[in-house]
Amino acid sequence: MSDTAVNPRRPAREWVPILKEYREPSLARSIWELTTTFVPYVTLWTIAWWSLAAGLYWVTVPAVILTGMLMMRMFAIQHDTGHGAIFKSWAANRWLGRCLGVICIAPAAVWAKKHDVHHATHGNLDRREMGDLLTLTVAEYNAKGPFAKSLYRLYRNPYFLLAFGPFYSFFLEYRLPVRLMKHREYWISAMGTNLSIAIVLSTIYYFGGWGPILYIFVPSTLIGAFCGVWVFYIQHQFEGVEWDHQGNWSVHDSALYGSSYYVLPGWLNWFSCNVGIHHVHHLYSRIAFYRLPEVLRDHPELAGTNRVTFRDSLKCMKLKLWDEDTRRMVGFAEADAKAVQGALAPAE
Repeated sequence: MSDTAVNPRRPAREWVPILKEYREPSLARSIWELTTTFVPYVTLWTIAWWSLAAGLYWVTVPAVILTGMLMMRMFAIQHDTGHGAIFKSWAANRWLGRCLGVICIAPAAVWAKKHDVHHATHGNLDRREMGDLLTLTVAEYNAKGPFAKSLYRLYRNPYFLLAFGPFYSFFLEYRLPVRLMKHREYWISAMGTNLSIAIVLSTIYYFGGWGPILYIFVPSTLIGAFCGVWVFYIQHQFEGVEWDHQGNWSVHDSALYGSSYYVLPGWLNWFSCNVGIHHVHHLYSRIAFYRLPEVLRDHPELAGTNRVTFRDSLKCMKLKLWDEDTRRMVGFAEADAKAVQGALAPAE
């Protein structure tokens, strides 16, 4: 499934000064990317609203789907603002992130904090804190009782994960991020975003009633969130991913070799802002999304690292646990079989 073309493996830290050459954003390009995202978004919202009012639902449905795809793109741009990658000015990045956070219903400071923790701890078995999908080891899973195992199985069920996960993250967790509420900055970010969203939705309701909210805003937001959750899952839950305890863990190696290169069609790369080139992004997050293809073009070695095709990604849903003995992700069946073997093994 995954193919690491670097053999012997090059230390990830050696790539940092090379990738630094790509960190400079282009103001003209950033403005162009924003324009070609926001204008179609407003246009499609207008078409969806008009067609909904006119009863032309065959127009409304595709307009809402495309609006949802653009929501994913805007969220990916908001993601880059949190890394300071869209503009040279951190203030400009922050304000753009705040504005996009209202559209994407993701408070900028809250999102950035959770995501920074993810970047700083991913792949570290001793720091599975926030901003990541909980992954247990086989030993941890087998040590749990039947009820705890059932809860984890439900949590890792792809249908539950993809159906409930987007709704929970965007409509519940981001509205009241309890784990960060001790910090004034994140409280202000969450409540300020909530207030802004309430104003926008109240305006929509004033002019159009519940229809545009229920049939355009909610489904398009869920579509964007669904796509985002799916891509995020594949970025770190693939065959070839790496997990280590603190003593053997390296933030650089985990970034490059613990993140996938999700090979997507060109049109999906556009909607997702090249987020599939995730191994490069994790190693040097200050690179703007539109410069990531340059890195692969100039350094084919990286294009052969941790490649996951769309067909491969469908198989990733079977991977649930990290096996510390074999150093690979496995499914529940293999973990259960290992538990049985352990129980049958003679005591020493």
